[in-house]
Parts: sequence; C-alpha cells; structure tokens
Amino acid sequence: MNVQIEESWKQYLQEEFDKPYFQQLTESVRREYMAGVCYPPGKLIFNAFNLCPFNEVKVVIIGQDPYHEPGQAHGLSFSVQQGVMFPPSLQNIFKEIHDDLGTPMPTDGDLSRWARQGVLLLNATLTVRAHQANSHSTLGWQQFTDAAIRALATNRQGIVYMLWGGYARSKAYMIDKQANLVLESVHPSPLSANRGGWFGLHQFSRANSYLAQQGKEPIVW
Repeated sequence: MNVQIEESWKQYLQEEFDKPYFQQLTESVRREYMAGVCYPPGKLIFNAFNLCPFNEVKVVIIGQDPYHEPGQAHGLSFSVQQGVMFPPSLQNIFKEIHDDLGTPMPTDGDLSRWARQGVLLLNATLTVRAHQANSHSTLGWQQFTDAAIRALATNRQGIVYMLWGGYARSKAYMIDKQANLVLESVHPSPLSANRGGWFGLHQFSRANSYLAQQGKEPIVW
C-alpha cells in the first residue's frame, strides 16, 4: 500500500502496511471520514512521523487518542493547533516545565517545535470521531503504533520514553530500560495530576540531562 509517511519510517513500517489488518484499518478510517467529521484532518494523520524522522527520535511521548473538538488535533499527542485554547492536560504539562526549568509559559500549544527537535508525539490511536473520545480505538491503530514503538525499541537506543498514565505505562514492556531512559508518572490531566504524582518529578530536566549524557542536543521545551 502506498501510505504517505516520512521515508525513514516507511522503511521500518512497510511490513505493517502490507498486512491484512492495516488494509482493513485503512478502509475503516476512510469510511469514518466519509460518514462524518473526524480528526485530525486526513493529511495530518501521520504528522507525528512526518515531523520526526526515525533516526532523529530522541524522546517519545505516548498519548491515547487525538483531541476530538474542532480545531484542536493535528496529529501530535497533547498538542493543539496555534490559537487554540490549551486543554487542561497541556496546561499541566506547561506548568510542570515552567516549575522544572524556569522557562516562561508558551503562548501557543502547537508542539510541532518539539517534534522538529526529535520528540515523537505519538497517539496510540491516530484518528477519532468528532466529540467522541476513543471512538476509533477498536479500528486497529494500536497494532500499528505498537509496531512503531517496537521498531524504535529494536533498532535504537538512548531514547527517553515519557509514559504518562496507565495506558501509556502499559507500553513499557516493549522498552529495554537498560538501554533507554523510561520516565513513568500519572497522566497530566487534572483528575490524575491533582492527586499527586505529576508535579515536581522534574521529568523534563531529567530527560535533557540524559540526552546530554548521550551526546545529544537537549530539547528546548
């Protein structure tokens, strides 16, 4: 199948594109987009991969599925398009970065700037029906995104994996903790973060310290 995705990722994921489940997934997604409003826009479904080539990945942040309200989702986990109000989880992410690194609060929630520095902002499910969270979670996306995580885990080392919340943490079994840095915490949503276990963990400075030890350029969060 001719999937429009960045070439280095295509090299590692081509096997997935040729499997029956992915062909069924493609048909299901096409039907969903024809039947009603879905997010992100079709051309941005693989945005996380396209902005962050395979060999440039330094950090992986795993989300569950895209935001499902108008103007928000653009193919990057936790990120919203420029000019859109910060969702609560993203507010808490920015607050922790501010407290951890002393950097000013950003003026927009578009995390493309992270992706271009090597942060793979990967949702486990890459599409969603408008106003219906997790509505595409049974279409087969997770088999594909798990394959992407496995490809990194098998072929790359020295990556920071930031696993926030039970869902993301369930992916930890695929990652060699001796060869990478795995940072686990509760989800940054207010429901979880306000109970403790999100603020004050210094995940962003720890990630940068690890990258520096690996001889890699730290992320400008």
